[in-house]
Amino acid sequence: MINKSNEFIRRIVNFPAIRPSETVCFSSLVTSLIQLGQTICEFKSRTFYTNKKNVRNSIRLIEDILIVLKEIPNGVSRFASSSIVSLSEIHFIFQKFHFLLNDCSREDSRIWILAKSEDVSCQFKMLARAVAVALDVLPLEEMDVSVEGREVVEFVRNQAVKLKFEVEMDDGRMQVNVLKILDQLEDGIVPESCDLKRVLDYLGIKRWSACNREVKFLDNEMLLEGNTEEKRDMGILSSLMGFMIYCRGTLFEVLDNGASRQINGGSTNVDQAIRFLNLDDFRCPITLEIMSDPVTIASGHTYDRSSILKWFRAGNSTCPKTGERLTSVDLVPNLALKVLIKQYCSANGIPFVETGTRNRDAVRFVGSSTVANEQAMKLLASFLVGRLVAGTMEQQNKAVFEIRLLTKTSIFNRSCLVEAGAIPPLLNLVTSRDSSCQENVMATLLNLSKNSKCKSTIVGNGGLFLILDVLKGGLKMEARQHAAGTLFYLTSVEEYRKMMGDNPEFIPSLLELLRNGTDRGKKNALVTIFGLLMRPENHWRVIAAGLVPLVVNLLKSFEREDLITDSLAVLSTLSERLDGAMAVLYAGALPTIVNVLSSCNSRASKEYCVSLLLALCINGGADAVPVLVKNSSLMGPLYSLLAEGNSKASKKASTLIRILHEYNEKTSSGLITPVFIEDQFINVW
Repeated sequence: MINKSNEFIRRIVNFPAIRPSETVCFSSLVTSLIQLGQTICEFKSRTFYTNKKNVRNSIRLIEDILIVLKEIPNGVSRFASSSIVSLSEIHFIFQKFHFLLNDCSREDSRIWILAKSEDVSCQFKMLARAVAVALDVLPLEEMDVSVEGREVVEFVRNQAVKLKFEVEMDDGRMQVNVLKILDQLEDGIVPESCDLKRVLDYLGIKRWSACNREVKFLDNEMLLEGNTEEKRDMGILSSLMGFMIYCRGTLFEVLDNGASRQINGGSTNVDQAIRFLNLDDFRCPITLEIMSDPVTIASGHTYDRSSILKWFRAGNSTCPKTGERLTSVDLVPNLALKVLIKQYCSANGIPFVETGTRNRDAVRFVGSSTVANEQAMKLLASFLVGRLVAGTMEQQNKAVFEIRLLTKTSIFNRSCLVEAGAIPPLLNLVTSRDSSCQENVMATLLNLSKNSKCKSTIVGNGGLFLILDVLKGGLKMEARQHAAGTLFYLTSVEEYRKMMGDNPEFIPSLLELLRNGTDRGKKNALVTIFGLLMRPENHWRVIAAGLVPLVVNLLKSFEREDLITDSLAVLSTLSERLDGAMAVLYAGALPTIVNVLSSCNSRASKEYCVSLLLALCINGGADAVPVLVKNSSLMGPLYSLLAEGNSKASKKASTLIRILHEYNEKTSSGLITPVFIEDQFINVW
């Protein structure tokens, strides 16, 4: 009878207990109460680092109540109806005790439970008083409880009222220590390591992975708190986040065994579960795209928020999937599904775009970051750069790993590291013969290259050609794919596109990664090539290097939609010029493109297909138009896109349909004449 449906997304110190049904069987209720009480008593074997006395007193109360519950004769029903109300209330309170004890014993929220000591002790007190009230109205005589049992109930009731549930002295002292350290951070003062260790030792945080669990918990709480109207706890959460990240980066010299598992995707059980999930389960029934903000409507079906809102704004009040008329158009965020989608995308290298805000990085520091957090990041950046410059090899490797984490999580952190001078010493480590160090350096440079200021610093310090060396011969495939990703962000600058295009090694190295890399490596290579194509002078270079037949062949074997879309984007861009269109046609791409248009679910892929086919008709009409006219499976997807695509895609689909119809009509009537479309000559014979 414990509600576990929302356990996955339940906020800490929040107790979604449910009262048993009024129709519950008396004996079933008593049995459930005993089982729940026994579950609570099992918390005696767990370790509590705070609220120890409150936990101990609460479990003792539950143990004494269990003595009475076990005395109730099995199957008693004479006065069941009058007893069920009281026992249901006790069951309700037991559920809350269970949630509270579980929160206090969690391994990832110790600093937060310490910070919320007043609230937690208040919860213990309120639940104990609620127990006293419930016992006071419990009809013991009607339930045939013995005299000794009634005496136990009276004792428990008195204890529940008299016991002082308050912040324990040691917890209070440690709370003060934490606040003093936060004040120091706010003033830009480097805290003493012994003071930091004292706090972490008190909380039993003795390893890097334990500290990182706290960081991940606080990060998630900040995101959840940001979705509330009050945002009451955002300030303290942000400050504690800075405190724990600073501790993680400065106190732990080595990474323990749990570190890599946390960084590479969390728990093993979750990873195993994700392997059995079907990507189709994550698609919006309306758009057939992977949902980025899944919401559930009154019918119980889930859609992407933007899609269902568009459906409702069009005047529809039914469920798109079932046709059921809805009693409400309220949307309930499906957070559990969103987490699964993000984990699936992360595990498979599929981009996941946050909606509602520009990105997760920005949310965390816009209007939510405290001075203590920001100063902690600046102090930590200075500390880590110092380790890069003057540390031992082990210290340098650890510093690179920490910097990688920092650059991944926020824009502000990247700015702090650039200002602290992190890029030159990072570039010095690019040629490291330690494969893990090289991988972490390249992942860090990839994250930093997203910052406009970082791009010039990287290139100005000779980073472009160091990255090329890793792309060609990195010690691990991961380092090579990170190198390609870094180059992609550098292609946003025209000068760097020219430098890469003029160098005879960049494009062949990208093609080699595209040919033999992992899916993530292939994606990074494709998007980097797409970036290079923004400079027209690079078109002939990629064609000469043999890109087109390689991409066409890969397009036949790709299963991931993002890789298909990126491949089509590259071919479409090349086909806008005559030499590119000819290369695509000579590679025999037409059947493959038509097949993708007919079979893929991605709207973006379909739109690129139409753009590509239209470009081929315009720039290579004699080789493209007659083939497309004979393909009977082409018109259906074109008309579908004409109705459902955006204005640009619809216009291209319409133009392509018109070209094919005009050619078909003229060949059918025997009047074969040139076709003009949008003032461009198309030779179709």
